[in-house]
Amino acid sequence: MATPFNEALPELVNNAYDAMVDIRHDLHAHPELSMVEYRTTDVVTNRLRELGWTVKKSPTETGAVATLKGGKPGKRVMIRADIDGLPVNEDLNLSYKSQNENVMHACGHDVHTASILGVADVLAQRQEDLPGEYTVVFQPGEEGFAGAKSMFDGGLLEENPADFVVGGHITSLMPVGMMFTRPGVLMAKARRLIVEIDGKGGHGAMPTKEGSVVLAISALAPRMGEIAAGMEYDGTNCACSAGILRTGTAENVVPQHAHLAGTLRTFTEEQEAEALQRFSQILREIEEEFQVRCTLTNDKFTRRVENVPEIANRVLEIGKELLGKNNALVLPPTSGSEDFSEFLNRIPGSFMFIGGALEDGSSGMHHSPQFAVDDRAVRPFATVLAASAVDLAQL
Repeated sequence: MATPFNEALPELVNNAYDAMVDIRHDLHAHPELSMVEYRTTDVVTNRLRELGWTVKKSPTETGAVATLKGGKPGKRVMIRADIDGLPVNEDLNLSYKSQNENVMHACGHDVHTASILGVADVLAQRQEDLPGEYTVVFQPGEEGFAGAKSMFDGGLLEENPADFVVGGHITSLMPVGMMFTRPGVLMAKARRLIVEIDGKGGHGAMPTKEGSVVLAISALAPRMGEIAAGMEYDGTNCACSAGILRTGTAENVVPQHAHLAGTLRTFTEEQEAEALQRFSQILREIEEEFQVRCTLTNDKFTRRVENVPEIANRVLEIGKELLGKNNALVLPPTSGSEDFSEFLNRIPGSFMFIGGALEDGSSGMHHSPQFAVDDRAVRPFATVLAASAVDLAQL
């Protein structure tokens, strides 16, 4: 699969590298939450204009879309990054540590954004030699389960038609210079679970088990794992967990209301149906034991990420060529989720993971205050995605 473009990539990426790292540091220091990424949008659009891309109107208030037409005929390829941070307070002493209290790029979207701007740089350097047309999409609100759908509902695809789409995600669990993907299902479907618990409440001096939402929510949270217990897909377990528990207004008042929010991660419709049935049974048991009322809302979800096998295999071959044959792997699916699935639901394409672990092993888990990845990951990230985009444009 060696091509003149791929042979030139090391130099092209090297030319773009310092700018990618500088942008990554700037974005990491100024993270923004889902759908309010105004500063990030400005940074992205200004850089795209500097590189000579045509900036289009974004279908969402934040986010960015831009196009570049190659000098030769070819297919239309979309390349996507997500731009939002998380409501997490960073617990690291970096020179570019988050300056925004309780907001952090704790999942690497700063790396994604900087890397796709690097792809934009690389493609612009060789514009006249390239086949096809390229659209870069910087999507807001990935962490909120709604950003991608909002872009499509706003007319993203009608204004920017694409034949193929590619994207990727950094991982703190794999060394820099490695990648993985897989034909077919790569990531789980996620469904948001919200339970409102109502009871009689009362005085803290006269507590009872009956009607106590405090005891009910305390009993419900540890049972969340039962909902997906024993379910797996190609060696990966399904998962269910609680992320928010809220109740109470004063230490001497037994509250009348409690709120639990979590997520269910499954891979098939059958698994999801069984898990929701189990959850309903658990809620009935909680109601009976504590004499409370439980109301479940589960209407928000993101689809599973499912790669087109032929495209995933092409991306893998490119990874082997450019990163080394032992550094591009096929691994089991992950129980994480990504609304890149909304892109794949409409456009043939593939998603991948790129290694970014720190050499000293200190990278924290995604979504944690200690999450950290190596700047150098932007190099293989931009390399594989740029080569994949050009390869697909030639089909």
